[in-house]
Amino acid sequence: MNDLLYLGIGYMGAGLGAGVILLGAGLGIGKLASSAMEGTARQPEAAGPIRTSMIIAAALIEGLAFFALAICLFVAMNFGAPKAADNAEKPAVAAHK
Repeated sequence: MNDLLYLGIGYMGAGLGAGVILLGAGLGIGKLASSAMEGTARQPEAAGPIRTSMIIAAALIEGLAFFALAICLFVAMNFGAPKAADNAEKPAVAAHK
């Protein structure tokens, strides 16, 4: 029962981390798009370079969000349940003269 508790807590932590990551990425991309639209509205002749830099920055934000989601998945898979001690399963070795 205790192992299942650790597993559940690990999954809840990974889910909470994933939610925070996606919230931050969504807010970052929204702020980026808002600023790019405002810049394009103020100076329409610079729309091409603004769009290019916006797409590059959005790709970097999404890449970082994907990397963080993968880390959350790895944490849930590897640290979900406590591991058994290695020395508990090995028999004692007799001392030689």
